[in-house]
Amino acid sequence: MDFHLTCRLDYTVEQPSTFLFHLGVDCNERVEMGEEHLRLEPELPVERLQTPRGLLHRVRAPAGPLRVRYSASGDHNPSVLTAEGIDEVSSADLPAHVLEYVYPSRYCESDLLINTAHDAFGTLDRGYRRVVAICRWIHQRLTYESGSSGSSTSASQTLAEGRGVCRDYAHVGIALCRALNIPARFVSAYAPGLKPPDFHACFEAYLGHRWWLFDPTFMVPRRGILRIGTGRDAADVSFATILGWVAFGEMELEVQMTNLGTDSGVDEEALTIATDSLVEN
Repeated sequence: MDFHLTCRLDYTVEQPSTFLFHLGVDCNERVEMGEEHLRLEPELPVERLQTPRGLLHRVRAPAGPLRVRYSASGDHNPSVLTAEGIDEVSSADLPAHVLEYVYPSRYCESDLLINTAHDAFGTLDRGYRRVVAICRWIHQRLTYESGSSGSSTSASQTLAEGRGVCRDYAHVGIALCRALNIPARFVSAYAPGLKPPDFHACFEAYLGHRWWLFDPTFMVPRRGILRIGTGRDAADVSFATILGWVAFGEMELEVQMTNLGTDSGVDEEALTIATDSLVEN
């Protein structure tokens, strides 16, 4: 499917500061990039850094106004397979590079949710459909409310408060999966159809030796989710990490996609936007 996206971020830099931008579309075998541009006003040097979490742009900005414009277009081709028969991977058989996604992390305190996870999902059949059940449980338990959480809100706090945004839904899903020894990781993304337009967050679970995409908000078409980065939780892939003293101004974001195709539903079709590599994916 074809995609075109534009993003604009405005800042006031109070003192010379360093920005680490996580804005670039993750270019793996699922994405054929056409054009991609990062422009700054004023013009400044940009350092492009490819990391295991995704593409970073490092910018050293002097004091004053800063406008960041990112745009990208190309073709996105997620892999879609039948969900039947996708099983969980035994902890003894997990590859080394997956193990970090079983541990608790800053926003996904799976160790605090072990009883919750086992009470709700411990008797369900292991595999893909158990993660679907987690997503539906989150969707029923939480109320989506813009501005209801902050940058320090964790999965356990979200469950206690009963509300959150996509970032919080993803954190809860990750924490519950990890509490059941299912590796799970955070995905920051662009996605069409969000109102108001914003960055999106969801998660991937490691099943059948592949990473499968899940979105407990059920707000956007799964085929339209375009990965920016992956990490243990949102702390790893914030769209902007600022090392300095900066005031955030305005943001504009637009994501357009065509030829999304027909989605038979999360119960029937499993979807991955990760590479097929079994070594680093």
